[in-house]
Amino acid sequence: MSNEGARDPGVRSVERAITILDVLAAGGWRSGAEIARELAVHRSTALRLLGTLERHALVERDPRSAKYRLGQRLAQLASVVTGESDLRSLARPVCEGLAGALGETVTLDVLVGDEIVPIEQATASTSVVGVNWLGRRTPVHCTASGKVILAFGPAAIRERQLGRPLNRSTAHTITARAELSKQLGDALKDGFARTYEELEVGLDAIAAPVFASSGEVVAALDVSGPSHRLRAEGRPELVRLTLDAAADLSRRLGFRGSRTALTAG
Repeated sequence: MSNEGARDPGVRSVERAITILDVLAAGGWRSGAEIARELAVHRSTALRLLGTLERHALVERDPRSAKYRLGQRLAQLASVVTGESDLRSLARPVCEGLAGALGETVTLDVLVGDEIVPIEQATASTSVVGVNWLGRRTPVHCTASGKVILAFGPAAIRERQLGRPLNRSTAHTITARAELSKQLGDALKDGFARTYEELEVGLDAIAAPVFASSGEVVAALDVSGPSHRLRAEGRPELVRLTLDAAADLSRRLGFRGSRTALTAG
């Protein structure tokens, strides 16, 4: 039996999907028929693969011509892979400054697959919370960072997440799609998202989006701490300083847009 015949169908589909990305990387728009010829497969097979890639925002389809090109999600993934060290180095002083100003734990979080992963962390010396979040994978729907990245990210990613089961982490986790969708709309309008004991009992968080020079959201700046502190009255600086720090980091990454413009309407 040949290696081709013995190859797992799932692996073969992955290889074909990679070939599609390679073909589209040459630039321009390609039809499903053209992709099928490049893959030497039936057009329906190519369209199924293209449909899957489109749902994950790895390719995008022009509804008028029904042709495809590379999707914006690839730029976000590339920025994480190739620029993570730069992103972390630029974020470190921002995280430390915000942690010191608020006396809470600050993390820089990115979306990896279907989970939120912190890649940088700063904890104020006055904080009694010593949780190390670095590398810890958490669900998107019950984290402030996840909500804000979904709100400002590609529609295809948002729709895919809303279509997944919203598993409960605590009694306060939002598991209703309509409620989560409303919160994402509020985050887009307000410029930040919050969670109240949705990931862990006794833990609240607030997060604001971080943008690359292209205008794409690449991360979220997250402030977390005990619920009684983050909900305490007399802390109007919590939202303001989080937004200001995220805007500062975005500028360091080359973003020149306006936070007001991004959150208007």
